[in-house]
Amino acid sequence: MAAKPGERRLQILQTLAGMLETPKGEKITTAALATKLDCSEAALYRHFASKAQMFEGLIEFIERSLFSVINQITSEESQGFKQVETIIGLLLRFAQKNRGMTRVLIGDALVNEHERLQFRINTLLDKVEATIKQSLRVAATQDNLKPDADFGALANLLRCYVVGRWEQYARSGFTREPLTQWPQQWPMLYFACLSQSGAPGSP
Repeated sequence: MAAKPGERRLQILQTLAGMLETPKGEKITTAALATKLDCSEAALYRHFASKAQMFEGLIEFIERSLFSVINQITSEESQGFKQVETIIGLLLRFAQKNRGMTRVLIGDALVNEHERLQFRINTLLDKVEATIKQSLRVAATQDNLKPDADFGALANLLRCYVVGRWEQYARSGFTREPLTQWPQQWPMLYFACLSQSGAPGSP
């Protein structure tokens, strides 16, 4: 029985994500993707107008997956610093479970692809950073950070930490897992935030 259009689109995206998991990171062509799916390139273009649109499908999946959980975290967890810790843990865990998606998130898979794809990733990461910044503001209202703390600088620092762990994971051939040392490193990040603000407290 032939797959429904929506199912076939998902199958194409899943196959593309799987091909991105190779540590060598060769450029993926529609011809290679078609071979993996045992179909013609023309069959691929019945579901996606271009390879860039396939990558956009992956980015949309990443955004939906991350923000469905991030929104749940910020709505259910009242403590600002706990929101931050849980969001960062989510970002690291998502990458560890989705190797191919990690290469999309760091832009490695988007080299030589349409520039709008990297713009989409940048926008996604800006949204993550803005959410972390808001959680830090919540922490300040709970007297865990000074009200005049530089929330933007702290949020950017935490974003750079996450992206750095993603980069290390991909560049190591997926051997340096993002969650390695996270339990030890979160208190370090936490106290870095506190020392910047001069606020008392503990993780």
